[in-house]
Amino acid sequence: MKEQKIKLEVLGITFSQVQAGAYALVLSEENGSRRIPIIIGTPEAQSIAIFLEDLHPPRPLTHELFLKFAEALHVSLREIFIYKFEEGIFYSKLFFLQGEKEIILDSRTSDAIALAVRTKSPIYTTESIVKEAGIVMEDDDEEMEDSETANKERSFSYGSMGLEELESSLKEAIDMEDYEKASLLRDLIKKKKEKS
Repeated sequence: MKEQKIKLEVLGITFSQVQAGAYALVLSEENGSRRIPIIIGTPEAQSIAIFLEDLHPPRPLTHELFLKFAEALHVSLREIFIYKFEEGIFYSKLFFLQGEKEIILDSRTSDAIALAVRTKSPIYTTESIVKEAGIVMEDDDEEMEDSETANKERSFSYGSMGLEELESSLKEAIDMEDYEKASLLRDLIKKKKEKS
């Protein structure tokens, strides 16, 4: 009997409390309280974050390039499926369509999600994976709150900068591909514009 699919949504990215220098991508069960934290590397975290934060790098990143290539071949991403969780590692498949033809590729989960957020493709897993790897959250994810506090502390040092100086720093951060800093600066610029 085939196991029922559970639809997941990207809740956000935070610093990993478990692995130094890594990030936790937090997925949430649609219409549920269970969360699945997935440890991912810095490049994948940045790739997902810049899309979620609506930042526009001067050059296409690998995931944009891959999707442009697929589009040129009339291939579209239909869904991603996290089908296995073993020894702390998640395994995913990408389901593409090229006309009537279905193409299935194995993928690292972080890459699969980076593509899914860009194409608004659904992300699925199984009930058994959610039971094994998921955690139940009563309130908002504490890790997310810790990350927001750290960002607020970092933003304090930019607080005295004028709008022009912030925009110049944002452009510089994007050019240097420091998307974490760019995201923080973009939020500060937005707040300053709302106040004026």
